[in-house]
Amino acid sequence: MWQIVFFTLSCDLVLAAAYNNFRKSMDSIGKRQYQVQHGSCSYTFLLPETDNCRSSSSSYVPNAVQRDAPPDYDDSVQRLQVLENIMENNTQWLMKLENYIQDNMKKEMVEMQQNAVQNQTAVMIEIGTNLLNQTAEQTRKLTDVEAQVLNQTTRLELQLLEHSLSTNKLEKQILDQTSEINKLQDKNSFLEKKVLDMEDKHIVQLRSIKEEKDQLQVLVSKQNSIIEELEKQLVTATVNNSVLQKQQHDLMETVHNLLTMISTPNSAKNSFAAKEEQIIFRDCAEAFKSGLTTNGIYTLTFPNSTEEIKAYCDMETGGGGWTIIQRREDGSVDFQRTWKEYKAGFGNPSGEYWLGNEFVSQVTNQQRYVLKIHLKDWEGNEAYSLYEHFYLSSEEFNYRIHLKGLTGTAGKISSISQPGNDFSTKDADNDKCICKCSQMLTGGWWFDACGPSNLNGMYYPQRQNTNKFNGIKWYYWKGSGYSLKATTMMIRPADF
Repeated sequence: MWQIVFFTLSCDLVLAAAYNNFRKSMDSIGKRQYQVQHGSCSYTFLLPETDNCRSSSSSYVPNAVQRDAPPDYDDSVQRLQVLENIMENNTQWLMKLENYIQDNMKKEMVEMQQNAVQNQTAVMIEIGTNLLNQTAEQTRKLTDVEAQVLNQTTRLELQLLEHSLSTNKLEKQILDQTSEINKLQDKNSFLEKKVLDMEDKHIVQLRSIKEEKDQLQVLVSKQNSIIEELEKQLVTATVNNSVLQKQQHDLMETVHNLLTMISTPNSAKNSFAAKEEQIIFRDCAEAFKSGLTTNGIYTLTFPNSTEEIKAYCDMETGGGGWTIIQRREDGSVDFQRTWKEYKAGFGNPSGEYWLGNEFVSQVTNQQRYVLKIHLKDWEGNEAYSLYEHFYLSSEEFNYRIHLKGLTGTAGKISSISQPGNDFSTKDADNDKCICKCSQMLTGGWWFDACGPSNLNGMYYPQRQNTNKFNGIKWYYWKGSGYSLKATTMMIRPADF
């Protein structure tokens, strides 16, 4: 492109110079134009015209040579010769000019080509340099990308390897778990089969036990009827025997008194006085005040009655004079008794026993009594609860217990619920629960809604006395599931 531009400009400059020279040489001749085409260049010439070719007197007639005009023929020939000479000179001049132009053009073309080649080479070098720089930059970027891709690929390969290891580990664990599950299923199937077999056996055993139970119930009902008949006969015989024994005792006493009176009148008086003194021992405090200060079993009488009862008297603890109304120490006596048995009392006064609700009710309603409850656990610890006022209502009110003024070390809160509760036994449910506490917890006691205490519960030996809710319990000292080793309930007049 640059070659064409330079070439065109060079041609225009040369032609302009040639035209100027030609014009200077031809100004004196005339101004006729001639155009010559040489290659890609076009040349225009102005040729001179002579004014003296034709005289001013003669008029020019066009095409005079062709027409017959003899006077003008010689002028035309001269003019043609002049023109031919001029044309020949011009032609020679043009040839020289052409040679000059060709020589100059060759040098200029060579220089232009060299300049164009140099310019193109510089441009190409610059373009090549830019391309090399861009290529180097792209290569560097590609190298960075390749390094990043390589790092990412390596990281992914490591992650895939870790996932593969984890997957293998999980597959192994799943296989182990599957084998364990299969073993458990086999074991479960075996146990289910065994349970079914045991259920079948138990069903058979239950049927047989039910049949035996029905037979035993029939037998028990028959035995109960027989026992009732025997009890009636025994009561009748006991009454008769008591009457006979009383008559015999009266006769013996009468005979003895008569003999005594006959022998020594003074001794008879002393005997009657001793008998009178023995009758007035209505509790152990009276016996203690009379001078009997030894622990042991004493005969006490009901208030306003001659009926006697055996009781153990503690003449040493806290100043003595304590009447023991309950004692547990070794589990030798069954305290799951009926209402009548708790009313009259049972057991051995020298060991485990219950004095009797009727006697305690009558005694504690004569005057104000205190109640002391002494407790022992299996670890050798002892505690007590002392109530400043204690009494039982009559049988008409189910021997309801009344307590006031708690002190002691067996809990700051009374384990016998207040206000007072009625007494309950296995055959007399007087508690405030529909579950029949006496049957569920065993023993007779002043249950509330089974309540926080039961000193007449089941006796459990050591190492079997925990988590026993039907044992001998005193909640606010050892909790509801601890069964105590020993308990003692004792009463004494408040003014002792």
